[in-house]
Amino acid sequence: MLKKNKRLEMFLGLCLSGVVVGGVQADTLFVAANGYTLNGRHQLQKFDAMLVDDHGKVKMTGAKSVLLKRYPNVAQVDLGGKTVLPGLIDAHGHVFNLGTAESQLSLRSTNNLAEALAAIAAYAEKATQQQWILGGEWNQAIWKLGRFPTAQELDNVVADRPVWLRRVDGHAGWANTRALKLAGILDSTADPVGGKIERDSQGKATGILVDAAMDLMEKVIPPQNDVELRLALDAALKQLRSVGLTSVHDAGVDAESDRLFREYAIQGKLTTRVYGMIGGVDQFFDRVSRDGPLLNLKDDLYSLRAVKLYSDGALGSRGAALLEPYSDAPHTKGLLFSKDADMQAMVRKAATKGYQVNVHAIGDAGNRQVIEALGQLPKAYSAKSLRHRIEHAQVLALSDIPRVAKFHIIPSMQPTHATSDMNMAEDRVGKERIQGAYAWRTFLNQGSTIPCGSDFPIESPNPFWGIYSAVTRQDHQQMPIKGWYPEQAMRVQEAFKCFTLDAAYAAHQEKTLGSLEKGKWADFIVIDQDIFKIPTKDIFKTQVLETWQAGKLVYKK
Repeated sequence: MLKKNKRLEMFLGLCLSGVVVGGVQADTLFVAANGYTLNGRHQLQKFDAMLVDDHGKVKMTGAKSVLLKRYPNVAQVDLGGKTVLPGLIDAHGHVFNLGTAESQLSLRSTNNLAEALAAIAAYAEKATQQQWILGGEWNQAIWKLGRFPTAQELDNVVADRPVWLRRVDGHAGWANTRALKLAGILDSTADPVGGKIERDSQGKATGILVDAAMDLMEKVIPPQNDVELRLALDAALKQLRSVGLTSVHDAGVDAESDRLFREYAIQGKLTTRVYGMIGGVDQFFDRVSRDGPLLNLKDDLYSLRAVKLYSDGALGSRGAALLEPYSDAPHTKGLLFSKDADMQAMVRKAATKGYQVNVHAIGDAGNRQVIEALGQLPKAYSAKSLRHRIEHAQVLALSDIPRVAKFHIIPSMQPTHATSDMNMAEDRVGKERIQGAYAWRTFLNQGSTIPCGSDFPIESPNPFWGIYSAVTRQDHQQMPIKGWYPEQAMRVQEAFKCFTLDAAYAAHQEKTLGSLEKGKWADFIVIDQDIFKIPTKDIFKTQVLETWQAGKLVYKK
């Protein structure tokens, strides 16, 4: 047997590489840290040393001198005076979509339709083996097109293969004629419930499908096989740990993603924890819910205890359901995906099985429908008991915002949506309704807990971009100069809390995640600047140097 000091020396060398000794970690003292965490009273607390036990949980934080005195022989890892934070949590993302997006066409950086069409043509020329040209992230508002693009415009650059490109918000898609024919979409095809086939003044389908109409196309696209799914998950996990996300809430888990999340968790390959929301209450929910919610698999690496539902679409594609017509399109109010009675039935079905219910709602009509449905639940299944959430809570009637607090509903919000939407949001809803939109300060002032996320890959998964947007309400060029409706901005500590403790609370995980307190998992990140001291304009530039999960190094820049 090695002597104690030799064993510790060996462990130290292995620890720095993220290797576990004999399958079990020894206690480790992390020193020389410019550390920050929130304590049990939600106050910001500093430390320069942290002791992590042999199971990967925090044993103590505090002054190096105090911890060394109590634990003089423990192995040490020197963090070089760098800033240390609890691992950040994204409360709303799409893991497999993030990984898949890396291999598909992206039009996010295009400034106009001509640039987009040139990018599509160039991609198609290279992707000769692909039967379908897939991808998207286009935004006609940035193109200043004043309309949606058309199938004919796509046909001019790619006509021999089907093309299907999702809008940046994921709530509309752009198809060429070849794709429309394969999907069986004719000028006479009726709009599905909760969806819309865009048509020109002569009633001809233009190639744009909104919300539920997208299903007509996507059911004919060949599904990803197991190899492609694994590649997507690997790519997503690599990106997530590189931006300091030690946990994410996946907003729409299906049978295949659930299978791989469980496998990766059991094998210790899930380098970012996943809190899963089952996509809907259909056959997969019926099967998996027989055993009730999955609260914790393999040391909290994976859980499946929520359900994701949809009330409406998105603002950019005018699919969000509004109480009154769109200010810039008086002929439409958007779309509710379900009748009120059907929404209430889905909510009740999930809640009575013990699941948290998280409902996508963008428009004020969509949000009102969700508030009504959640507010009618019996006490045992209420939001107070199961912490039900509105995902996005983007545009609400001012009179409905207090009702969110009244029913203990959690508004799960994405700060970068505001800075991405500010170029069109007020055009869509006008100066009066915008007062209840992206209203973070209003929610905070009434005591609502706001878990923050990004909705990746619709937005970047980088949480420092989210914190920056929450605090400045500006784009990365610091525009508008004073911020967009700056009275709704958060303070840095509030935004930090939204991406840590509040996100953990919104997943029933505040006792194990969200801060570096005794008994919680030692999920933490090392970054290159102190976000509590630098000018707020520089927050989005923060780089993650290291990411640690349960006291093990999973990423090093």
